[in-house]
Amino acid sequence: MSVEPFAPPGVTWSRLSPRLVTVRRAISGVVTGVLAVGLLVAGVLVSPWFHAGAGLVLLSGAWEWWLIGRQVPAWGYAERDDDLLVLHGLLFRTLVVVPYGRMQYVDVKAGPVERRFGIATLQLHTASASTDAVIPGLPPEEAARLRDRLAGRGEARLAGL
Repeated sequence: MSVEPFAPPGVTWSRLSPRLVTVRRAISGVVTGVLAVGLLVAGVLVSPWFHAGAGLVLLSGAWEWWLIGRQVPAWGYAERDDDLLVLHGLLFRTLVVVPYGRMQYVDVKAGPVERRFGIATLQLHTASASTDAVIPGLPPEEAARLRDRLAGRGEARLAGL
């Protein structure tokens, strides 16, 4: 009998907002564009060899564009009775199990770009840094709901000690 370590039985995964793909691609596109333009200008002013660097930057940016579209759908989270599961990664899969009783606090944050696109990031902090978990790309309402629910479950588990 084969047991898949990244697919616990009976778990229904919640996925991230597809707007996270847009945000990450926009940031990547701006950085790639600025670097490429800088290298093109250097190619005109200094040496044509900088044009090759601009080509590499554009090629790298295209690869990152494709990769972002694959990475975001690979994220998932699931609430269970005693813990929260966070799954991410394509090549190197990671499944973090955060017991509610080990949570110290829960942060919700959103930078200006995230707020513009209507997403937020939820971060769980535990007694052990290795079990901290991050869930990016949540709609703000879902991030607030999850924050309140997880904080309540964490308090209930700690009260039972």
